[in-house]
Amino acid sequence: MTTQTHPVDHELIQAAAHIASTRCRGDNHTMAAAARAQDGGIVTAVNAYHFTGGPCAELVLIGAAAAQGAYRLDTIVAVGDRDRGVVPPCGRCRQVLLDYFPALKVIVGVQDRVRTVLITDLLPESYVWADHQLDAE
Repeated sequence: MTTQTHPVDHELIQAAAHIASTRCRGDNHTMAAAARAQDGGIVTAVNAYHFTGGPCAELVLIGAAAAQGAYRLDTIVAVGDRDRGVVPPCGRCRQVLLDYFPALKVIVGVQDRVRTVLITDLLPESYVWADHQLDAE
C-alpha cells in the first residue's frame, strides 16, 4: 500500500465539529460528517443510531448530498461528539464510500496529526462492487 497524503481541508473538520457539538444529542446522534462536493459546497449530516443498527454519519451524508444535487464528493471527514475529534470511517462505510466515490479523499488521524488519504488506501485490495456487475444488455 502506497499512501500519498493530500492537503487537509480544515474547513471540513470545523464544519463537522460544529455539527457534532450543536446537533448531536444523546445516544441517537453521536457522530457528524462533512464532505466537500466537487463544486466546492459543503454537505453535513449526523448518524442515526438505533438498537437495530442504523446508518453512520458518512452514509447519511451520501443521501443528504444526493438530495442537494451533490453527486460527486471530493473529501469527507467524520467527527465525534463530546470533542472526540476526527474518527476514521468504519469498515462498512469504507466499502460504501469506495463504491460510490472511488477517488474520494478521507481525513483521518488525531488532533494535530490529521492527514488526508485516498479511500483506496483505507481499503486496499478491496472488492469493488461495480467491477463485478454484469453489463446490462
